[in-house]
Amino acid sequence: MRSTARTAAHITDRRRDIAVEVKIGVQYAPREIVLESEQTAEEVEKAVAEALSGKSQLLSLVDDHGRKVLVPADRLAYVEIGEQSARKVGFSAL
Repeated sequence: MRSTARTAAHITDRRRDIAVEVKIGVQYAPREIVLESEQTAEEVEKAVAEALSGKSQLLSLVDDHGRKVLVPADRLAYVEIGEQSARKVGFSAL
C-alpha cells in the first residue's frame, strides 16, 4: 500500500510541473484575466466550449494555487489558451 501512495504522489507532483497560461477577455472590463492553470489545454477548451454552447452559465477554471475563477458565459469576449510549458524554478539570468 505504501508504494501505491508514493506512486500517486509522484504522478501528482509531475503534473504540477506543467502549466497552461489562460487569458480571458471580459466584456465591459478594462483588463483581461490572466491565470496559470494545472488543467490541460484540452480541459480548458472543453470548459470554454460548454460555457459558450449554453451547457453552463459560468466558465469555471482553477488556477495553479487552487483558486477557482468564475466568469459569466454571456460576458466572455475571448479566451486565449497558451501552450503547456514546464515551469521555471529558481532564479536565472535572462
